[in-house]
Amino acid sequence: MVLSFSFIIPVFNRPDEINELLESLSKQSYQKNFEIVIVEDGSTQSSEPVVEAYSDKLTISYFKKPNSGPGDSRNYGMRKAKGNYFIVLDSDCVLPPQYLVEAEKSLQENFVHCYGGPDAAHDSFSTVQKAINYAMTSLLTTGGIRGNKTAVGKFQPRSFNMGISREAFENVGGYGNIHPGEDPDLTFRIWEKGYETKLISKAFVFHKRRIDWRKFYIQVNKFGMVRPILNKWHPATAKITYWFPTFFCLGFLVASLLFIVGISLPLWLYAVYFVSLFVDSLIKNKNVSVAYLSLIAAMIQFVGYGYGFLKSTVYINFTGKKPQELFPKLFFEQKATT
Repeated sequence: MVLSFSFIIPVFNRPDEINELLESLSKQSYQKNFEIVIVEDGSTQSSEPVVEAYSDKLTISYFKKPNSGPGDSRNYGMRKAKGNYFIVLDSDCVLPPQYLVEAEKSLQENFVHCYGGPDAAHDSFSTVQKAINYAMTSLLTTGGIRGNKTAVGKFQPRSFNMGISREAFENVGGYGNIHPGEDPDLTFRIWEKGYETKLISKAFVFHKRRIDWRKFYIQVNKFGMVRPILNKWHPATAKITYWFPTFFCLGFLVASLLFIVGISLPLWLYAVYFVSLFVDSLIKNKNVSVAYLSLIAAMIQFVGYGYGFLKSTVYINFTGKKPQELFPKLFFEQKATT
């Protein structure tokens, strides 16, 4: 298959991010033509001047539409794109120069209709960004499901860095209107159609995640809330490992109570785990501050995800109501039809 790549990038009020991303795309070592499709998703801060500044360096199409969420905007962009293989990115990503070379090389060696790549922390990232990146990608926290070669379970591509063929997009129907959670939902439907996916570890991106601790908690809490919905929609994908953050938090509470009454072993086991996290982050990031903040990021992640997962599981299984009724803020109204 002769590959023709189209980057699909939705953006919402992030012209500065688009500038950094387009700058990295202009420095790709890939020698063939590729297309960039920018979809302005109802923004009040337009990225159009930024896009125009790169029009002589890159092949860019720019579209504006009413706000309908990232999934619907990606679908819109893929319908407008001219290529036969789409690469979906978040606007807060920056690509290394070799990205497209590595993606094409891997697809030529072993073609699949959908792939995902990992996210990494750039040296220029702040200590908080590096700590959050560690918590989101470490085998010790998420099981490596976002791009670790030794991941627990089958790798699920994520749309901050995801490739999908035009054939698979048209056959599966693209993203749904849930957010977050549109990524694994699409991946599960791709699998159900019989398409294979894979991780291309060398096709990584630098994912800036411009969020503070409060926004990080809200994000991971929503991740926890959508997982039981996905389990209900795709029962074959449900795993006991998704309960880990909830069990971890409940176990920590029990261990703390036992410590008060003189039983210290359970809490010491938690201490060993946190020391392991600290050492692992220190080795990977080579920074004591990042290693310390990684512990905070991991705890926020476990509490936010664990509480969201438990709450959603109870509501989904015992109220008899549809997810859209229970959690309307997790669903966008799809508007982009053309």
